[in-house]
Amino acid sequence: MLEKCLGAQRARRFQRALNHCKVTILCLFLTVVVLRGTIGAGKFGTPEQDFVDIRNHFYPRKLLPEPHRILGELYSKTTSFSSSINYNAFNINTLLVDNEEEKGEKEHREKLNKPYRLGPKISDWDEQRARWLRENPNFSNFVRPNKPRVLLVTGSSPKPCENPVGDHYLLKSIKNKIDYCRLHGIEVFYNMALLDAEMAGFWAKLPLIRKLLLSHPEVEFLWWMDSDAMFTDMAFEVPWERYKDHNLVMHGWNEMVYDQKNWIGLNSGSFLLRNSQWALDVLDAWAPMGPKGKVRDEAGKVLTSELKDRPVFEADDQSAMVYLLAKERDKWGDKVYLENGFYLHGYWGVLVDRYEEMIKNYHPGFGDHRWPLVTHFVGCKPCGKFGDYPVERCLKQMDRAFNFGDNQILQVYGFTHKSLASRKVKRIRNETSNPLEVKDELGLLHPVFKAVEVSSSR
Repeated sequence: MLEKCLGAQRARRFQRALNHCKVTILCLFLTVVVLRGTIGAGKFGTPEQDFVDIRNHFYPRKLLPEPHRILGELYSKTTSFSSSINYNAFNINTLLVDNEEEKGEKEHREKLNKPYRLGPKISDWDEQRARWLRENPNFSNFVRPNKPRVLLVTGSSPKPCENPVGDHYLLKSIKNKIDYCRLHGIEVFYNMALLDAEMAGFWAKLPLIRKLLLSHPEVEFLWWMDSDAMFTDMAFEVPWERYKDHNLVMHGWNEMVYDQKNWIGLNSGSFLLRNSQWALDVLDAWAPMGPKGKVRDEAGKVLTSELKDRPVFEADDQSAMVYLLAKERDKWGDKVYLENGFYLHGYWGVLVDRYEEMIKNYHPGFGDHRWPLVTHFVGCKPCGKFGDYPVERCLKQMDRAFNFGDNQILQVYGFTHKSLASRKVKRIRNETSNPLEVKDELGLLHPVFKAVEVSSSR
C-alpha cells in the first residue's frame, strides 16, 4: 500500500527510517534501564525523580542553577560513604562525620607545615643508656681505658650503580674500611637500605645514624664515613682521649665556620658522633632542611644567601651543619671539635698525586699531610654517570688510593702492588723458616691498639 501511495523507492526509505526509529527507541529504553541500575533505580522512589537524576548525570553540576549545584554536592558527599548507610535517615550524625573528616584533613595540613622529625622526641636518652649499660656489664662502651667502642657506618644505594664499574669500586671501598677496622678494633655496619624516602641523597645518613645510636647503646662513638672515602693510613689510631669532652668531631676550621660562615669550613663525609642525648638533639636540629622537594629547595636558597661562596643548589647536610653551628654556637659549639691536626677528611685532589713523594719521605702513622688518614673523593660519583669530575680521572685516582692503602696490608704478608696504578702484586720478601721473627714495625700484623700521640697544637 505504501508503494502505491509513495512509490517503491520512497516506501523503502520510509521503512528504513521507521526501523531506525525502532532501534533508537529500544536503545533509549535500554539506556534508561542501565542508568537506573547505575545511579540507583528506586533510590528516589518515582520515575520523575529518576529522570531528574539522569539529567544531572549527563550535565555537569556547574551548569545547573546554584541551588541544584549545592544539593548535588551535598548528595555527592553523602553517597561517598558505604552503601549500607540509610539515605532516608540522613541526619546530623552524617554532618558530624564530614566535620571529623575535614578536621582530619586540617590536622594533616598542619602536620605538613611542621618541621620534619627523624622520630619521636626522646629527652632522657643518657639516663636510659646508662641504665642499660649497668644492666649489661658484658657490653661495655669502652673496650679499655681511653679506647671507646666504635661503630664505623657506611653504605651505598640499594640499586645497582648506573655505571656498572661503580659497584666494583664500592666493593674495594668497603674492603679498605674493613681492613682498617680490623686493625683498630672497630666494628662495621654497612647499609644498603633507604630508611626514609624523604631523606634521600645527602641526607640519607641521618635517619640511619639515629637508628643505630638507639639500637646500640653499647657503642660510645659512631663513625660515619662516605662510600667514596678510603683509609690511606692503616697505622694511624684516632686520638680518642682528645675528645673526652666533645660529642661531635668533624674535619674543619673554627675561623672558617664561626667567623667566615664558609660552606666548606667543615666536611660531613667523615665524622665522629658520641652516643648521647646531645647527639639526638643535634640530629633533630640538623634534619629539618633535609626533606626532598620544596623544603630542601627553599632551604638551599637560605643557605646560599647566608653562607660564604656557596653555589645555588638544594640544601645539603654539610652546609646545614655550618649554618647550624654559626647561628647557634652558644648552644652547640662547646661540644663540637673541628679537627685539623690530622686528615679525618682529606681532599683527594691535593693528595693522590703526592703518594709517591709520601712513600719516599715518610711512613704510615702520621695521619696528616705527610700520610693522610682518609682520602675522600668529593665530587666524584663512581656509582653514577655524572659528577663534578671526569669519571675516568676519578676511577684512576681511586685505584691509586686503594692500592696506596692496600700496600700497607700486603707488605705484612710480603707483597705489594707493582705500582699504585696496577692491580697486580709482586713479592717483596721471601718466606723464612722463622716467620714469627719477621719485623712488624707498624704493628699491623698483631695490632696493639695504641693511640698515636698527636700534638693538639698542630
